[in-house]
Amino acid sequence: MPLVVLFTVSCARPKDDKLTFFPDPFSYSKTVKELNEVVKFNNFSPIVASRNYAYANIAAFECIAAGYPTKFNSLTGQINGLGLMPKLDTTKKIDVEFAALLAFCKVGEAVTFPEGSMNEYVDSLKKFVKKEGMSDEKFDYSVSFADSISLAILAWSKKDNYLQTRSASKYTVVDTPGRWVPTPPMYSSAIEPHWNEIRTIAIDSADQFVPPPPIAFNMTDKNGAYYKQVMASKNAIDSLTDEQKHIAMFWNDLPGELHVSGHVQFMTKKFSPPGHWMNIVGIASQKAKADFARTVAAYTLTSICMFDSFIQCWDEKFRSNMVRPETVINKFVDPEWRPYLQTPPFPEYTCGHSTVSSAAAEALTKMYGDNFSYTDTSELEFGIPNRSFTSFRQASDENNMARFYGGIHFHPTCLVSTEYGKKVGDFIVGKLKLERENIN
Repeated sequence: MPLVVLFTVSCARPKDDKLTFFPDPFSYSKTVKELNEVVKFNNFSPIVASRNYAYANIAAFECIAAGYPTKFNSLTGQINGLGLMPKLDTTKKIDVEFAALLAFCKVGEAVTFPEGSMNEYVDSLKKFVKKEGMSDEKFDYSVSFADSISLAILAWSKKDNYLQTRSASKYTVVDTPGRWVPTPPMYSSAIEPHWNEIRTIAIDSADQFVPPPPIAFNMTDKNGAYYKQVMASKNAIDSLTDEQKHIAMFWNDLPGELHVSGHVQFMTKKFSPPGHWMNIVGIASQKAKADFARTVAAYTLTSICMFDSFIQCWDEKFRSNMVRPETVINKFVDPEWRPYLQTPPFPEYTCGHSTVSSAAAEALTKMYGDNFSYTDTSELEFGIPNRSFTSFRQASDENNMARFYGGIHFHPTCLVSTEYGKKVGDFIVGKLKLERENIN
């Protein structure tokens, strides 16, 4: 009887003649979403999250570039400090897509996440391919190659100055007119004041694209530009329409929002701006019917654009150190006024979300073209209805308005931020050649 059982099982087991056990690119989007959940659960800041997404996607992409050398170029020599990647042994069987998933998970977890946070998901991937009939030879080499790429990317990541900034000095709060100070209800210290010291991936340096100085603080001149932008912010929030509130909430993306009701305090968690745009990449890739490899390329280019644009933005934030609308309005206009959205803990100029959104929009426009209509379902899990767009740039422009409607940025700030995020994105998509030929 045992012989019959063994025979039955072996006959039911598929032959290992597939090029990949992950032909559907949705498997990659699902894996990115798993990492997104870990980011959300651990309440990492948007800036730190962008680092995880970038390195994890680059690791996956290097597996793809090695497996499809006639279609994709390695990022070695294209991005700052990345040395030669391990060579693929073409005499051995490998599932490149499986290797890419494993590399993404290993690097995504190792960069800053708690050890073991992706183990359960990785185990499920391994069990899946074994159940589907992947041979031991292909399994072992796929895992081995993923590990070799992961180790190379992690070694490169450790030279980006991140660890050094963990022990750098904190932001010094100086309560002088116009300078940023902590805001309610958390009154948190400024997040990542040394992020401009992080090595960039594709742009030359943090200060390659320096925006013009912000409008000078002056609340004594009621005819001046600064006073006018302050009152424009207050008046807008005092008369928001339902549509404007929806726009503000849809693009809120505050990873940890503190709610205070009397003596009761609790925090709600969402994904951050990079996590939102990672979702958009998945939505766009599915609509474009991109294959697995091109989907990985889209995630990689978008995450690099966001990583570098955060560095560019944070370079300006802690150069100008501008005060938030909430602080100014409370002190000079109305002590009871509150913005529609909770103010995040860092200086006002420039706007991080506007900057990274416009950079991400350039990456996705490069990958899937302009006038690419889609419906963004990212916020449904948080009870916020979908929004539809005719292009990635239109989405970026709406995000621009969302930060103003939220009362957390002045409108001129959003305009400048969108312009300079686009500059970063334009530079990167012009510099990096992920694909050997543009197949748009």
